[in-house]
Amino acid sequence: MSRTIDYDKALLDPADEFDGPEDVLTQPGLTDAQKIELLRRWKYDASEVAVAEEEGMQGNKPLMVRRVALALETLTGGCDANRVKTTKQNAI
Repeated sequence: MSRTIDYDKALLDPADEFDGPEDVLTQPGLTDAQKIELLRRWKYDASEVAVAEEEGMQGNKPLMVRRVALALETLTGGCDANRVKTTKQNAI
């Protein structure tokens, strides 16, 4: 993705600004910390959708949680110190 993104807008809905979580990794002009924050927010949103699907609601991207987790792992080397598994939304 080579277009300039509005970081503040992307924080509100990363999926609206990027075609996929992998595009966050290659977005020029963003620091690793910004990319990690975008992916964390995207992961939370994707987890919400996965929980809704689990409860019988329709969703359109069932593998998104995994894709976002893999992109986040690429940036953090698999170590995310801020990750807490206290709810379904925070689990992989």
